[in-house]
Amino acid sequence: MDKLLKKRGKAFAVDLMVSAAVTAAVEPLLRKKIKQEWVHALITPTAVFWGLEYAQLKTCGQTVGHKAAGIKIENSDGGELTDEQILKRVAHRDSVMALQWFKERGQETSAQMPHDRYAHTVVRELDK
Repeated sequence: MDKLLKKRGKAFAVDLMVSAAVTAAVEPLLRKKIKQEWVHALITPTAVFWGLEYAQLKTCGQTVGHKAAGIKIENSDGGELTDEQILKRVAHRDSVMALQWFKERGQETSAQMPHDRYAHTVVRELDK
């Protein structure tokens, strides 16, 4: 496993922990309004994770996990990330990316996983 892939894994783990903490804070408030348990099991964690990631990527191109790992997501053309790129990236990552990754394992680079290629983004290490 190369260095950038390890950093990506670390960033994802940190982002999951942050999202879990926010979900734990929001869920009791939502339980008063929404009684269906499946919403709290499926919809709330996904909406919180995607919302946090979208907001952070839109404002500074990094999530808390990316900052901790020393990486940044950029447009493959070199410009700012667009709304469409961010949404395509998270939706593809959380749906069909795992299947593509297993099918194509060994062919991708850690800078551009299947969801990065789909959204035309690239992950770069930041200089220390």
